Amino acid sequence: MMAFDYLRDPDAIYRLSFEMIRAEVDLSHLPPGIDELALRLIHACAMPEILPDLAWTPDLPDAVHTALQGGKPILSDVDMVAYGVIRSRLPSDNSVLSFLNTPEARAIGQKKQITRSAAAVELWIPHLAGAVVVIGNAPTALFRLLEMLNDEGAPKPAAILGFPVGFVGAAESKQALIDHAPPGVAYATLKGRRGGSAMAAAAINALATWEPNE
Repeated sequence: MMAFDYLRDPDAIYRLSFEMIRAEVDLSHLPPGIDELALRLIHACAMPEILPDLAWTPDLPDAVHTALQGGKPILSDVDMVAYGVIRSRLPSDNSVLSFLNTPEARAIGQKKQITRSAAAVELWIPHLAGAVVVIGNAPTALFRLLEMLNDEGAPKPAAILGFPVGFVGAAESKQALIDHAPPGVAYATLKGRRGGSAMAAAAINALATWEPNE
């Protein structure tokens, strides 16, 4: 029987992980809330080198806090993000909604010849005002959201956590968020190709329990 020498205590693993991140990365220059966001993102991907590519608006932590405290929903582009949201961190039993696998999204996608991810964003409209949007997979979802907000008069969410991943459109969609987020909509994103559902979920989990004046 093989016996490997490894750390088994989950609390110790958790504690040591964050100690190692803080030892490798200086987060002291980041404002409150953003420092926790950066910490959780690095923990999710094990890549301290992402820090220079993190972009955000200073009002992001307050915007997410106010939205969630007010009972607003979290809108996710894929079920993987929704499953990654730690419900016990949500202050108002907030709904976490994903419409990717609905018949309505499939129908819209087929009719308009767009991705199902982009089609599902159109189903957000009744829930979008003041919500927290979390995108962790599809660049087309982020592009479509920005089109709806800037060109079609869609209700504004409180915040967009934009972490689509991939080789086609990911970097471009995140730069579009930086360049074209509507006034009054807070955001965080990671420049370049890197992202993913784990990072998107980590972002909302980091901000869900943040309190002003910590």
